[in-house]
Amino acid sequence: MRKRCSCGSEMKIRLSTVIYSGRVEIDDVPIYSCPACNRSEVIPEVKQDLTGLIGKLGDKPPKQSLSFSEWSEWADLLLQAGMGGKEPDAREIERLVEERVNDLLDLHLLAQSLNDAAWQEELRARLARIARRMPNT
Repeated sequence: MRKRCSCGSEMKIRLSTVIYSGRVEIDDVPIYSCPACNRSEVIPEVKQDLTGLIGKLGDKPPKQSLSFSEWSEWADLLLQAGMGGKEPDAREIERLVEERVNDLLDLHLLAQSLNDAAWQEELRARLARIARRMPNT
């Protein structure tokens, strides 16, 4: 779960805090981080989720702290994989992804049996987000 930095070093994935508008702390955002040049970037698989969250916060959000894992399937999976200070194990992440997909499919069947179209759509969107695969997993 690494990527080459523009400086040539290998970037690693870690969870970080992103500050938005100087007022909102968004914890547990998965980023690539370069130990050589300190460059960092949000991993592509969660950019859309982060952009959506920031859009919901608006231009002048109240001071607050949020956990990105509540907004992003990938952030939640990486947090579950135990990224606390260590690089996640790709096999553990694959196991968690498979578990999450199965859980979401089970919920989708339940939503379908209840004829709850809104819930079905939400679950389809969550499945689509998790389908954006992490590199090298």
